[in-house]
Amino acid sequence: MATDTTRRQPTLDEVAARAGVSRSAASRVLNKAPHVSRATRDAVERAIKELGYLPNRTARALATRQTGIVALAISHDDPELFADPFFGQVIVGVSSALEETDLHLLLCLASSGRGRSRLTNLLNTRGVDGIMLMALRGDDPLAHIVRRAGLPAVYGGRPLHFTPQWYVDSDNLGGARLATEHLLGLGRTRIVTITGELGTEAGTARYRGYREAMVMAGLTPYGMAEGDFTEASGAAAMKTLLDNHPDLDAVFAASDNMAAGALRALSEAGRSVPADVAVVGFDDLGIAERTDPPLTTVHQSIQSLGKEMTRVLTELIAGRETASLILPTRLVLRDSA
Repeated sequence: MATDTTRRQPTLDEVAARAGVSRSAASRVLNKAPHVSRATRDAVERAIKELGYLPNRTARALATRQTGIVALAISHDDPELFADPFFGQVIVGVSSALEETDLHLLLCLASSGRGRSRLTNLLNTRGVDGIMLMALRGDDPLAHIVRRAGLPAVYGGRPLHFTPQWYVDSDNLGGARLATEHLLGLGRTRIVTITGELGTEAGTARYRGYREAMVMAGLTPYGMAEGDFTEASGAAAMKTLLDNHPDLDAVFAASDNMAAGALRALSEAGRSVPADVAVVGFDDLGIAERTDPPLTTVHQSIQSLGKEMTRVLTELIAGRETASLILPTRLVLRDSA
């Protein structure tokens, strides 16, 4: 028969299960961290008493340094950025995942000197438990700041010049190849592309996917113009491509916003879509259903991007094993192609 001195001690996971909360929530209650609801605190304290739980002192000392806050840092300084449906959906995904925890979200715009300075101070003073990064361009200073800080960090989309240990990305190359192969399957051969910013991994990968599909079909890539993922840049790029390649018969635009701009420019030029020119976009944002004609596009699960970034980060903060991942893409057929 087991005695009181040999009986196994209950674990924090058992406390969390008894209280009906996450392990991280139970840990924050145990260590008197801020940002814990009264109901959660009462449930955990009751479970601790019922189970006779005794905390590990070393783990407790480490846990007391947590703030209960995670940051989403975007390498951009235009507040209108958050009106972009893409970033709006990312934030919805992040917020949805955080609802399963007691963590709070801090949004940071950090591409200007002032923005980077404020973020550096936040990280150096351990004002957050971890950080998610998005929209990095080229050799972005933001990546260097985060690496020096040594906090748990997850990248939303891989940076252009290095592969971080933890990231969540969409299959940009495969999706772009799929879009171009669809246009080729329709018998189009004079396919041009409107790329995203080539200083970003997404812009570069989607351009590579287009090129690979053309080369594998035995064709020379027909023409390209660079945009910046906005509708205005898509319209401007489409006009340039029409001037340089007036006989083009299809367009792969690396975002739905740019594809919408391209459709407008084609209409103004008197080109019928899809009879004269077939058009495919990328993202499957709401705008893809509202264009005239509705846009065939590559679907990526943007909310899942935000959710998975948050999941990986919370695993890192909790000290558990986790891994990077690439989310699948698929083609959504509508009238433009």
